[in-house]
Formats: sequence, C-alpha cells, structure tokens
Amino acid sequence: MILVTGGAGFIGSNLIHALNGMGERDILVVDNLTNGSKQRNLANVEIQDYIDKNDFVERGGLAPFRKVRAVFHIGACSSTTESDGRYMMRNNYEYSKTLLAACQAKRIPFLYASSASVYGNGDNGFSENRASESPLNVYAYSKFLFDQLVRRQAQRPKSQVVGLRFFNVFGPQENHKGKMASVIFHFFNQVLKDNEFSLFEGSEGFKRDFVSVDDVVKIALHFYKQPELSGIFNVGTGKAESFEALAAIVQEYFPKAKKKSISFPAELQGKYQTFTQADLTRLRNEGRYESAFQNLRSSVWSYLELLSKTGGYLGPSRSVCDPKP
Repeated sequence: MILVTGGAGFIGSNLIHALNGMGERDILVVDNLTNGSKQRNLANVEIQDYIDKNDFVERGGLAPFRKVRAVFHIGACSSTTESDGRYMMRNNYEYSKTLLAACQAKRIPFLYASSASVYGNGDNGFSENRASESPLNVYAYSKFLFDQLVRRQAQRPKSQVVGLRFFNVFGPQENHKGKMASVIFHFFNQVLKDNEFSLFEGSEGFKRDFVSVDDVVKIALHFYKQPELSGIFNVGTGKAESFEALAAIVQEYFPKAKKKSISFPAELQGKYQTFTQADLTRLRNEGRYESAFQNLRSSVWSYLELLSKTGGYLGPSRSVCDPKP
C-alpha cells in the first residue's frame, strides 16, 4: 500500500493520477473533505481506501497498517495568509513529526512537501542550506522548522526521507484552493467573468519560479523509484519569470481580454515573495535528476486548454479506464 496524505488536494491528486498510470491502485488517501468540492479531484482515480485525517490520527496513524510501502506526505495547511500560528504548527509541524517518526520506526520511505516559502525574500539565495532561509510567515516557518528536524536526523536515517521544496506550482485540480490557487487559474476565471484580468502594480518586477504540477510529480516519482536517495531538494525550474510574462501568455490565449493594474494589498506587505528562483545544483547532482522542465508557455497554454474544456479537472487515468483482469 502507498499512503498519500492530502490525496484529495492539488498536488496529491495529480500524484495519484500518475501512480495509477504506473499501475498502482493500492493507495490509501488521508485527507479532510470539510471542503466537499475536493471530492472532484478523486472522481477519476482509483484508490483502495480513504480515511479522514482526524480519524487517521485518532486511530494511531500508521500503527494499524502493516504493509505500507511508501508515504507521500503532501497534506498541509498551505495558506500563506493564515494567522493562527497554533493551528499551523499543530497541523503542519506536529503532524509531520508524528508521521516521520512512524515511518522511521517501520523503515518506510517518507517523501514530504516542503516549500520555497522558507527562503523568505531570497536575499541570501535559494539553495537548500540554513544561510538561505528566513521565513516571512507562520506557514513558511512551519515548513522550515520541520526541514530543520529532518536535517538533524539526516546522519542516522533508518529509511528514505525526501523533502521536496515546491516553488510556484500550477496545473489541474487546484479549483478548491480559492485565493491560494495559482495566478493562472485566477486570470482564467477573471477573463471568463469580465473579459479582463488584474495584476498588482509593479508586477513587471515580481518574478517567480513557476513550475508545472506535471514536473513536480515527475520529480516526486523519481525519488520514489530510487529509495537510496535522501535529502531536501528544490522543486522548481531554475528560471524566474515575471507576472507580466505570465500575463502575456494569457493575453495570447485570450487576445480580446483586457489587463488592468490594482494596488498591492496592504496585508501582504512584508509577507510577499517578490522573487523566487530554484537553485537546482543539489537536485541535479545529489538528486541525480536529469530531465528537462516543461517550457512555461506550452505548459500554461496546456493548462488553459484544460480549464476551457473541463474546468481544470483531469479525466480518468488509464488505470481506471483499463483495469487489470
């Protein structure tokens, strides 16, 4: 069995689609469906079972399960504007600590979602070391602190531990994320509603490392297939693009759409990353990941096509369409 926390979420459900494509169906999803719309992300995948996150914790986490081959710990509160620090640390940090300890005790590979938010404003670069890290909000701090715990244990791991520092991920099945969905998703829906879309003033100077969820999943599976590899690795393209460049791609797709500027929100002052760009040195060398990343224009265009056709949801995976006899 493969356990995926956050399996009904954005990256988790894309991961399950890919696992299905590899013939994997013995998958246990741990998630919270308080937001019932997340069910759509599971409608076209095949899993063995689902368990609510609170029930999973109350029943002892991994303890009742004897044949778990790997844990993909993708689930977390991902809101960078969440102000309840106690909730964030309990949900993102303490829960992760418990899962990690259980996986180490049972010698189960543990691959988890970290975040590029740990780099803060990026003044000291974006390489996977303590000198580069200065989180700007409690979400980023919860991810940073868990990475620090993983580092302290790195000299004596009993099984694989891989931290994946996601940069600005976009792609299918993020509909439920609301304001935390990618800017591409918001641009698309603004155009559909009003035939215009909005950018913050100064967006030509705001640059991010935008990475397709397809590439993110490929990297996660790369490590899953090589359990001898451990460490914390950046998951971005290594190239920063401005929000203006992204807007140009959207305008190419919607040539009649108008672009307008809006004031930068006061509540984001001091908490907003204006530049991110993954240093891929460790991913390429220690992580032995050699594949090229998708071109931004083609990956954004493909996503806009899917949004137009299905509202942003993936269709049935091959595993669902063609079950084994």
